[in-house]
Amino acid sequence: MTDRELDKNAARRLAIIGHAREVTGNVALTCRYYGISRTVFYRWLRRYGAGGLAGLRDRPKRPQHCPHETPAEVVAKIIYLRQNYHFGPAKISMYLKRYHDIEVSNSRGCGGSSSASTCPGCRPTSATSGTTAGGSGMKSRSPGTASRSM
Repeated sequence: MTDRELDKNAARRLAIIGHAREVTGNVALTCRYYGISRTVFYRWLRRYGAGGLAGLRDRPKRPQHCPHETPAEVVAKIIYLRQNYHFGPAKISMYLKRYHDIEVSNSRGCGGSSSASTCPGCRPTSATSGTTAGGSGMKSRSPGTASRSM
């Protein structure tokens, strides 16, 4: 969203708060009129009281902190090993443990990214078929060669 859209959302929320204060004087009627819950209204009111108009702007949905996130320097080492030495997940895990005293699981061997730009060995799965983008690696059987039972 652009800053203008965020400001429009904040202005709408401020108008709803103003409507409840000045027009109806009744929070339940205002919430019913605008189609929002009273819980949402009071959340906006609390945020407006604490931060003014800036408190009514949309907040990011992403968590601010993830305690089990792989550190950035470890991810950088993993990507470096993938791009320069073409190591697989198991070899990356072994290399980091032996030479850097860093333990990562084999599933984290590519840094947790399926983007081909950061991890050239990974192939993202296609959303429709559930197979890898390069194919499943299995030979497909043509309809005429199916085994027949008699």
